[in-house]
Amino acid sequence: MTTETTRARERSGARVDLEAAARRLIASRGRASEPRRLHRLFDAHWRYLMAEYPEYATLVGCPGHDHRWTDLSVEAVERRKRELEIPGAVLATIDRGRLGDADRLSFDLFDRDAREGLEGRRFMGDYMPVTQMGGVQHTVPQLLAMMPARTVPQYEDAVSRLHGVTALVDQTVALLGRGLELGVTPPRVTLRDVPQQVLNLVTDDPLASPLLGAFTRFPDAVPASDRERLAAAAAEAYRYGVAPAFRKLHAYLVESYLPRARESTAMSDLPDGEAWYEFSARQSTTTRLSPREIHEIGLSEVARIRAAMEAVIAEAGYAGRFDEFTHLLRTDPRFFFENADELLAAYRDICKRADPELARLFGTLPRLPYGVLPVPSHAERSQTTAYYEPGSPEAGRPGYFYANTYDLKSRPRWEMEALSLHEAVPGHHLQIALAQEMKGVPAFRRHALYTAYVEGWGLYSESLGSEMGFYRDAWSLFGKLTYEMWRAVRLVVDTGMHVLGWTRERAIEFFRENTGKAEHDIVVEVDRYLVWPGQALAYKIGELKIRELRAGAERDLGAGFDLRAFHDEVLGTGPVPLDVLEARVRAWTSGAGARAKDRSAT
Repeated sequence: MTTETTRARERSGARVDLEAAARRLIASRGRASEPRRLHRLFDAHWRYLMAEYPEYATLVGCPGHDHRWTDLSVEAVERRKRELEIPGAVLATIDRGRLGDADRLSFDLFDRDAREGLEGRRFMGDYMPVTQMGGVQHTVPQLLAMMPARTVPQYEDAVSRLHGVTALVDQTVALLGRGLELGVTPPRVTLRDVPQQVLNLVTDDPLASPLLGAFTRFPDAVPASDRERLAAAAAEAYRYGVAPAFRKLHAYLVESYLPRARESTAMSDLPDGEAWYEFSARQSTTTRLSPREIHEIGLSEVARIRAAMEAVIAEAGYAGRFDEFTHLLRTDPRFFFENADELLAAYRDICKRADPELARLFGTLPRLPYGVLPVPSHAERSQTTAYYEPGSPEAGRPGYFYANTYDLKSRPRWEMEALSLHEAVPGHHLQIALAQEMKGVPAFRRHALYTAYVEGWGLYSESLGSEMGFYRDAWSLFGKLTYEMWRAVRLVVDTGMHVLGWTRERAIEFFRENTGKAEHDIVVEVDRYLVWPGQALAYKIGELKIRELRAGAERDLGAGFDLRAFHDEVLGTGPVPLDVLEARVRAWTSGAGARAKDRSAT
């Protein structure tokens, strides 16, 4: 290991003493300006987050942490919960009235996050560290694939992370065991594929493992003299540490954890579960809507979208029933590809057609590129249809739209346009990359992930396809409506299962009755809601708010409405809660209207 690498780790690897930093900031009251103290707080807290959560540091491109994993010991989990009190204590000493408008917004968002963190620490999600959608069996391969791999020190970081997997798995097993003691586990039915996910990472030949892909192809910047040494070090770490650790995890899951995981499915069945779900719903939607109110909104949206779907069926000249039409969509061979490469090529073609249309809808576009990749094979069976993985301007890493190529008969052509617009552009990539590239904004805001905003924008982006030249035939238009229905159904079944006593089977049937999605896709989605309660509520609630704000601006501004300017306003401050977005857009609308009146008066 190089001396330069060792020194860098010594500087960045130590835990940040947030409490000591807070004492200094509080003591600086009256000696430093309030804006300066505020930004020192932001900087100290960001450094703390990077040190405590090195996987997050890798994701956002913060250097110096790529050799470590988060400390998941029970002691560290409890310490971090205590330290949630620190940011708010410092913020209480800062006079908000002495800040400018931009800093006031940052103050309010940071304060909101701090209060929410304190409110949420009573719940025990830390003791469910493994699901079919998340956990070490996902994090380890994702992070190793995401890490920079251009220089010898970066490869040495990857070797260090490989050595750290044993402790990470041991800590995960301890948390799982604590969850069993407390009665806090995911529903057993959702864990059925997890043992195999773990085994998929274990191979007889270390270099055949998906974890060591970077060690099978070195860039030119890594000297040939180092390549054999690094590959051997990675293989040794894998053979004597990583593989035994994952075998141990597999045995624990099969022999101890799954047999004792709960058979119930509702979050309300967990300790403090009803309050936990209400908190999750508020956190996800950034609203005060109750689960029952959200359920009713979902039923209303399902009825509205169903009518639109019936109209498309009629316009297509199809004389059969709705269920017959959706059966056709699920089974007709013309709607499916024969191999994964063709599916990925079609997704890339859609994205290439979307790219040049963006200039008509947006005044500001991101510089960060994006690509389309298949969902990794070790996780594809239980993964959703697609997802977006943010890039990093700091690390020089593009964003990626991951498309699932498992079971091609559940990946119809008619869903691909809506899905591409959501995950790539003008959806997640455009929005997240613009936020990452904002200037003069604290790091916590550039990387904020208010789900209602982020996913609401993604769903709203699907509707922009009609203005971009997509949805030209009845099939793709029905696909767009199916995806909108998918998010409306979520409001109904998520709240139904976790609050209103719905069974998993009833949720699957409701999904089946109202969408054209394939059976495998439906089951994966419903199981996602079971292990990620409340998160899926954000999509439709966020989209409805953005559409409401656009309709209001169009109504108030009339001929003066500029869609590019509206989109730039929605995206211009990065992710924010929906009430903050509403206030800012309404202020922009009022200002734009006043300027139009001034021009007409002259």
